[in-house]
Amino acid sequence: MEFDALQQCFSSASCVVTQATSGLVIGLLMFLTASGLTLVFGVLGIANFAHGAFYMLGAYMAYTVYANTGSYLLAVAAAAVFAAACGAVFERWIVRRLKGADVMMQLVACFALVLIIDDAAKLIWGPAAVSLGIPASMRVPPVQFQGGVIPVFYLALMALSACIGLAIWLLLAHTPFGRTMRAVAELPLMASALGKNVNLYAGVVLALGCGLAGVAGALAAPMRAVLPGTGLSVLLESFVVVVIGGMGSIPGALVAALLLGFTRSFGSIGFPLFTEGLMFLFMVAVLVLRPQGLFARAVRTH
Repeated sequence: MEFDALQQCFSSASCVVTQATSGLVIGLLMFLTASGLTLVFGVLGIANFAHGAFYMLGAYMAYTVYANTGSYLLAVAAAAVFAAACGAVFERWIVRRLKGADVMMQLVACFALVLIIDDAAKLIWGPAAVSLGIPASMRVPPVQFQGGVIPVFYLALMALSACIGLAIWLLLAHTPFGRTMRAVAELPLMASALGKNVNLYAGVVLALGCGLAGVAGALAAPMRAVLPGTGLSVLLESFVVVVIGGMGSIPGALVAALLLGFTRSFGSIGFPLFTEGLMFLFMVAVLVLRPQGLFARAVRTH
């Protein structure tokens, strides 16, 4: 433990700015991934154990598109569309058929899908790690603030992540689609009796959730190596965020992800060998004090 180093960091404006920026980036990327997971659970009542695989697919698609076009924005868009399309297929042929099945059956099916996707990734992109690298348009001198160094790419990531998060919130809270989706989530039988295509909404929601995972993978690809199996560690991080924030709560996922982002960023200075442990210790504390999470949704009734 490096308490002296952590104390020195908090006494230095440059260190605080640098670490806070890193924490914001980590937190917002975790939020994008976890928001798709909690969205699916909130609407469908299904814990998508294959969620991390769609993050990995998005990262690989972004790498492929960027390598062939040189356009990072096009790579992110392609990753979102590809992951969403894979999510729609996943909902139609696996999730829909397992709806109402025992949770262990869902877990086994999702885990099998993860292994299949991992091996498919090895066949297509190879077993070695690949890296997209910082986009050429972002390779400019960093911004200086209070002595701290803020890469321009970090600022772009924060802005883009915030815009995507705001768009998701507006979609869910202030559009007819969002209102109908909440009705389908709370009272699916009544919504079906009123003529709403519950299966269609389920497919759209799962595609949207997987698309968010794909976007997160594309945004993180320049900073995080992509290789088969990446999805498992990302899935674990996402579940920690969802458990802390409250299953089914988008605002909860945002708050939890930011808290974990700062925990990881500043924890890497004070607890360099226990950074991951801090995250899980935080989760255990929340489970003990508030088992339903910080922003728990009401229990669904059918």
